[in-house]
Amino acid sequence: MERKVAEILNRYQADPGSITSILQDIQEEFSHLPAPALKILAARLDIPLSRILSLATFYRAFSLKPKGKHPVHVCLGTACHVRGAQLVLEKFERELALKTGETSGDMEFSLDAVRCVGCCGLAPVVTIGDEVHGKVTQTKVAGLVKKYKK
Repeated sequence: MERKVAEILNRYQADPGSITSILQDIQEEFSHLPAPALKILAARLDIPLSRILSLATFYRAFSLKPKGKHPVHVCLGTACHVRGAQLVLEKFERELALKTGETSGDMEFSLDAVRCVGCCGLAPVVTIGDEVHGKVTQTKVAGLVKKYKK
């Protein structure tokens, strides 16, 4: 882990002004922000760990818990909510045998609700990794899960 964090820091010349980008790269590498990596980061950048943790918990994009290979985000913003997103989220919970906020034991999937992904015209919207799926209904959920399974 120390070697990977050092590689990431080197990409940014260990510049404390790049802390957000560094955290993004650490999360991409480990699928979350592991405590040991944050401690290494604090020591190398001479930034209090509390400051790094406050950044890591302020931004919703960061997670201190491991996330699945296929992060599923169901939008519950107004347009999506009105068009049945809550029912879509509940269907994902049943299909994946997960509660919102959990990650599967095999680390394949994590399930989260988000407030808006900016695709209101496609409501209800689900993102899986970097892919956006619009006009998702309960009947489409099983097919989406199957598409991303091993």
